[in-house]
Amino acid sequence: MPNQHGEFIWYELATDNADAAQQFYSAILGWRVTDSGQPGVDYRLLHARDEDTGEWRAIGGLMQLSEEMKQCGARPVWLGDIGVDDVDQTVAKVTALGGSVQMPARDIPDVGRLAMVTDPQGTPFYVMRGHSDHTSLAFASVRPRVGHCAWNELATPDPDAAKAFYFEAFGWTKEGEMDLGPMGAYEFIRHNGVIGAFMPKPDDMPVPMWHYYFRVADIDAALEAITEHGGQILHGPDEIPGGDFAVKGVDPQGAPFALVGSRRV
Repeated sequence: MPNQHGEFIWYELATDNADAAQQFYSAILGWRVTDSGQPGVDYRLLHARDEDTGEWRAIGGLMQLSEEMKQCGARPVWLGDIGVDDVDQTVAKVTALGGSVQMPARDIPDVGRLAMVTDPQGTPFYVMRGHSDHTSLAFASVRPRVGHCAWNELATPDPDAAKAFYFEAFGWTKEGEMDLGPMGAYEFIRHNGVIGAFMPKPDDMPVPMWHYYFRVADIDAALEAITEHGGQILHGPDEIPGGDFAVKGVDPQGAPFALVGSRRV
């Protein structure tokens, strides 16, 4: 895996209605969805079209929650995969730093080794070592790419503790901050470029979570698609530094999601 330790390399939606979720996100983001070919599991690959070459690149996955998963408390949610040099060593470090293990490390044939963990505040994510020799572009770190993730934002009840955890586990550093007034600071994260931010969890957010902002070509068209296909807009569109607009919403199955994009004049 050529990506650096600590880079986001994949995004996964776990949902209780894979067909409906596929229709919803394809309408908004233009993703092409294909079956992964994994035996015995409904796991689909999400592809974004490269604007330069016309090729379709896999940027994430769509997983149907089983009845057993739902009985154990699993709910629709977006999860990010952080690439690491060694999954088992990283899991050990995560637990030593106060995190927990939700799914022990396991190998997926022809894909890689991964584990699901949480940070000390209970926010879930994956750590993964992929088998691919290609650099993951799931997170568009170099330039904007429609259909790819453009920003990784953690809302947490304890930003200082979160910084200590993620910086030690993955080598991230702070890259300045923006004042949010009474809410506190919006602190930018650097790792091979600026990758996102930490912010205090708003009181109306029930649990701490990562928001992954996927880029759309036209934010207004995306807003129309959200409502037309049964989603709900929670915040936005809000103009952000650089002239883009950000939106947070909930898909028809209840998974929070986020978008960023420009307005076409």
